[in-house]
Parts: sequence; structure tokens; C-alpha cells
Amino acid sequence: MTESNPSVPARRFDFSKIMLVLLQPQKAFTEITSESAASWLTPMLTLSISAALTVFVSGYLKARAAMMGEFNLPPDWQYWTPDMQNNYMQAQQATQGAVFVYVMPLVSALIGLWLGWLILGGLLHLGSTLLGGRGSMQSALSIVGWASLPFLVRDGLRIIFMLLAGHAIVSPGLSGFAGGAVFLAKVLSRLDVFVIWNAVLLVIGFSIADGLPKNKAIIGVAAVLLLLLFVQAGLGTMISGLGGTLTS
Repeated sequence: MTESNPSVPARRFDFSKIMLVLLQPQKAFTEITSESAASWLTPMLTLSISAALTVFVSGYLKARAAMMGEFNLPPDWQYWTPDMQNNYMQAQQATQGAVFVYVMPLVSALIGLWLGWLILGGLLHLGSTLLGGRGSMQSALSIVGWASLPFLVRDGLRIIFMLLAGHAIVSPGLSGFAGGAVFLAKVLSRLDVFVIWNAVLLVIGFSIADGLPKNKAIIGVAAVLLLLLFVQAGLGTMISGLGGTLTS
């Protein structure tokens, strides 16, 4: 008669694992997958706090710049008609209240964080299952939550940069290399070393949690991340085009 090792109970909040995931992911995800309950609350709460701090710092700097009459003008500003320029400046002035500067960006950031976590976890679980993985949706959400911790580091660096530079970040990611191509700019704005770090952690996590070979884990993670990247870029391009139409 054989006895199976019982699962380790998960602590509700375990902030000690944050550095372990970032520095020793193999060991960290082995511990996480051995826990009997979902452990995503710790990373998601931490990421929510860092996202809120980023919004508040960026909002404060944008509000201060607006009070000083500093606006980030569109790249093709010089080709706009006087009426279009006037409408744009009026729209900028009308969106300088606390609701537009702090509340709406905060709500948008938190909805994007939590909804993105659910969607990514569901798609990765589906992809892993199709590739022969034997994990659960619960473990997928835990892996996605912990694997998102590189964005905590990114938020911290962004906050430090903004406080030192005295202005909000204008071109996130690699969007500065896109030139005038809006869709390419939206794609590149979501690409940086932290996205690659996140992808590596996802591969490690799903290969351990779902018992996938590394090559299948890479295929599953890369396919889902690329799909979401292009969908987000496409939606961002549509919203930008709609905003330009309304302004004109």
C-alpha cells in the first residue's frame, strides 16, 4: 500500500515568495504547485498596489505639467487646422480634473490587471490542456499571478524614473522606434525586457505545474502571449483612431 504526500497548505499572504520567484523561479514554482490552495492573492494584491502608485505619480506629474501650460502635442500637430488645434487644447483642459487624472486611469489600470490575469490564465490553461498538460485552472491562475511579478519591478523603476525626471513616461516600452505607425507603436509599447522575463517565468511555471515538456510550454506561452499582444495593439489602434476622429 502506498501513501501519497499530502499537499502543503498555502498561506493566505506569503510575501516571502516574491523574491524567491524573481531570483529562484524553479524552486519557487515547485513550492507553489505543491500547495493545496490557490496562492494568487499575494502577487495580485502587490501588483495592484504598484499599479496604483504608478497611476498616482504619473497623474500628479501630468497635472503639474498642465498647470504650467505644458501639453504633449500629437506628432502631426503642425498639419492640423487651427480649429482642430483649438478643439484639442480645449479637450486637454477639460480633462485635468481629479476624475480624469487619477480615478479613471486607476480604475482602468486595475480592471486591465485583473481582467488580463483572468483571460491570460484561462487561455494558458486551455493551451496547456490541448498540449497535454494536466494542470487545473486554479494552478494556472496562481502561476500567472506569480509570473507577473516582473511587472512589479517595472512599476518600481517607472516610479523612480518619473520622480527623478519630473515628468510622466511618454513612450513606454519600445514605442519610440515605431515612427508614425500607430499599430506598430501599440505593439512596441507593450514589449520590453519585463515582458520577456514574464514569459520565461510562465514557461517555467507551466512546465512544472502541468507536467509539460519545456518545448511545449514555450509553444503554448508564446502563442497565447502573441495573440493577446496583437489583439491589444489592434484595440489600442482603433481607440486612437476614434479619439482622433472625435477631436477633429
